[in-house]
Amino acid sequence: MSAMTGIIETRNLSYSYGDGTLALRDVSICLEAGRKVALVGPNGAGKSTLMLMMNGILRPSSGEVLFAGQPLQYDAASLRKVRRAVGMVFQNSDDQLFAPTVYQDVAFGPTNLGYPAEKVKKYVGFALQYVGLSGYERRPPHHLSGGEKKRVAIAGILAMEPQVMILDEPTSNLDPASSEEIMEMLDELNQGGKTLIISTHDVDLAYRWADEVILMKDGDVIRRGSGPEVFMDGNLIRDARLKLPMVVDIYQELASRGIASEGKPPRNILELCDLLQPRGSVGDGSVGKIYICDADGSDEKQILAIMDKVGKGCFKGAMGTSAKLLAERCGIPLDFTYGVIDKCILKALIGKDALIMTSGGMVEHTMKRISDYGRESGAVIDAVRLQPL
Repeated sequence: MSAMTGIIETRNLSYSYGDGTLALRDVSICLEAGRKVALVGPNGAGKSTLMLMMNGILRPSSGEVLFAGQPLQYDAASLRKVRRAVGMVFQNSDDQLFAPTVYQDVAFGPTNLGYPAEKVKKYVGFALQYVGLSGYERRPPHHLSGGEKKRVAIAGILAMEPQVMILDEPTSNLDPASSEEIMEMLDELNQGGKTLIISTHDVDLAYRWADEVILMKDGDVIRRGSGPEVFMDGNLIRDARLKLPMVVDIYQELASRGIASEGKPPRNILELCDLLQPRGSVGDGSVGKIYICDADGSDEKQILAIMDKVGKGCFKGAMGTSAKLLAERCGIPLDFTYGVIDKCILKALIGKDALIMTSGGMVEHTMKRISDYGRESGAVIDAVRLQPL
């Protein structure tokens, strides 16, 4: 299916639980393929119920769900087919991990789909490598950390090659570093073509991450659009028992004091800095370079040679699991492990050089992000793609 076409649609969808609680009220949405979508709302808004509808775990009281233009059918064969295409990662990883070993957990899905043993082994190996857990095959899942359990749950879905991944509160109960790593992994998957749908009440996460935000309250969709479109309406956000994203809150306060101009709120710290400090007023006006290295095409010796080339004063960041693991093996201290592109742009704007180690096909995305920023802001930042030495 080509990107930017409808992949999941709900039509007049309603659902009541057995006790009569109405969880969804006449919800009609169409989600495009290849997008990052965040369902946002307070507890009880209907986010999780809607997600459970999307791959047939719950059946509507009325209305219908469509995948790739076809209404969901609820016989066993049809549900098995749609759940292969639309994978679900639950909020509590312990609800999803039940086998004695990590390998058996990740292998459950493809085995259930009838894959031969060799294919199962191949897919499990790929999925665990992708989430940075190669070598964990024999470990019991209940001995893992919260972040590792979440990675195993994601690997179990990846092993079935879904088109869509749905994650209910993906950063719940994780420390900040693990949360950022999980969201960065989801970015990587999206760059690889997967449609991603998350639920969250973390407005900061939804605002900076999602292409589209769907705001829910009491089983209804009350607003949908980009982060700035949804979160510019402070009254609506407060009515939904949420708060403004921190960067929006700061921006609105600065605008009310005349320090920043009224208009579209910034999406991140980089855009906020651009609003507050006119181009050319930073430092002596010189701009640093950003070097980009593909960790997937480099070995340890080549990476160390690249480190010598860029120099000790260069700020260093790594994006993606394999890039971070390679940096660790090489003993390279990282200045940035999340928000890497924006942080390296910020350093370049004050005349400092930066290196981004990336993986998972993210090199082109990184180059484009820097190029897009330069075109929008007027800053001329030299992005240099380094080849293995």
